[in-house]
Amino acid sequence: MRSRAPCNETWRFPVWEAILQGTFDIIAWLQSWTVDWGLAIIIFTLIIRLIIFPISRKQFKSNHAMQKMQPLMQELQTKYANDQQRLSEEMQKLYSEAHFNPLAGCLPMIIQMPIFLAVFQVLQNLNNYTTDHTSFYNIVPDLTVTPVSLYNQYGLTGDFVANVFPYLVLVILFSVSTLIPMLLQKNTNQQMKWMNIFMVAFMVYIGWISPGGVLLYWVISSGFGIAQQIITQKMLDKKDEELAAEVVAKPVKVNVERRPAKPRPKKKK
Repeated sequence: MRSRAPCNETWRFPVWEAILQGTFDIIAWLQSWTVDWGLAIIIFTLIIRLIIFPISRKQFKSNHAMQKMQPLMQELQTKYANDQQRLSEEMQKLYSEAHFNPLAGCLPMIIQMPIFLAVFQVLQNLNNYTTDHTSFYNIVPDLTVTPVSLYNQYGLTGDFVANVFPYLVLVILFSVSTLIPMLLQKNTNQQMKWMNIFMVAFMVYIGWISPGGVLLYWVISSGFGIAQQIITQKMLDKKDEELAAEVVAKPVKVNVERRPAKPRPKKKK
């Protein structure tokens, strides 16, 4: 396995380049054991997902809490539609009573972004880091090419179908894996449904211009994330059901204070 430094650029960030090089070195080390670049990417993706699972779980729990509060939030938005100041005050009161921080769901995403961005950038420029032929066995022949480049090369011919079919499958899986987490969200309104449709169309375009290595990474990462979300959602729903059952089954205690009986007045003879 031969490696080379990334191509020269007009501006650089040494620390970020060191992170990218380190990311590639880990994938290359895994490839030396698996003797396949695609399998090395899959193993690396699963390792990253396991490492950030505690962060992802916090995000899932925050989303679950937000879903439970959606009906109350919509009720407040309807009631105080013409009074934004009162609406803001009531929303803050609702968050305080529910011990909910709306920014809690954003923090895990912010923490994960540098990790995903580093992996994405390395895989997008994989041919700048190594001169080896990168493939996923015979399933995806070249992890550095994009579906659009194959289309420009073969056009709509029989060779195009034969050569680009694995990449088309990855594009479809890439797009669907983006939609499924949105479908798992409850209380989705009409506006969100249209947003989901737009997002899938946008992901098809992104997948069309992305290298095979990026598509493979994202499909595996999203698939693992979806499994985590489903399992976490079921656990949280079960916990909610148990708490609701405890409230129903718990007997209501009524404190009855018995006052001392007052002596009855004696009848006058």
